[in-house]
Amino acid sequence: MRKMHKKILLSGLLVMVAVLAFTIIPKNNNGETGAKIDNVKGNGIQFIEANWNKALEEAKKQNKLIFLDAYATWCGPCKLLKKKTFPNKEAGELFNQNFINVAIDMEKGDGPALSDLYKVDAYPTLIITDADGNIITYTKGYMQPKQLIEFGKYGLSQKKKYKPFN
Repeated sequence: MRKMHKKILLSGLLVMVAVLAFTIIPKNNNGETGAKIDNVKGNGIQFIEANWNKALEEAKKQNKLIFLDAYATWCGPCKLLKKKTFPNKEAGELFNQNFINVAIDMEKGDGPALSDLYKVDAYPTLIITDADGNIITYTKGYMQPKQLIEFGKYGLSQKKKYKPFN
């Protein structure tokens, strides 16, 4: 009888551990459980963090446009972009191939000067520039992956024109 109680207790404990493990494991882009999305491994847009001069240098060296994610750490839609849109594989393929991608907190480092230069008045503001930092196009607010891909394609099609996306 005592052994049976131990087996029931152990089985219950194992079930609780399994349930807890499945609630903690993050979901991937498709909503399936699995490994955490890791942009470093190529699943999504690769960003240079907080270094505008490096982005300009790389854009000139690689003859690419710049995609600037102008964000604030407290911004809810900015967090959604980072969690749901930027890790998207198709967005990563388009942006990594055609742009130097840089994410800058507009409240520290290079951020305040860039915020003044580009007149950022809402977060997130997504800006596409040429290698000299001249704006080609921009948009504000959260976007789904398909919308971001269309924004990127639009920026590529405009080259040296200045035109808001919205």
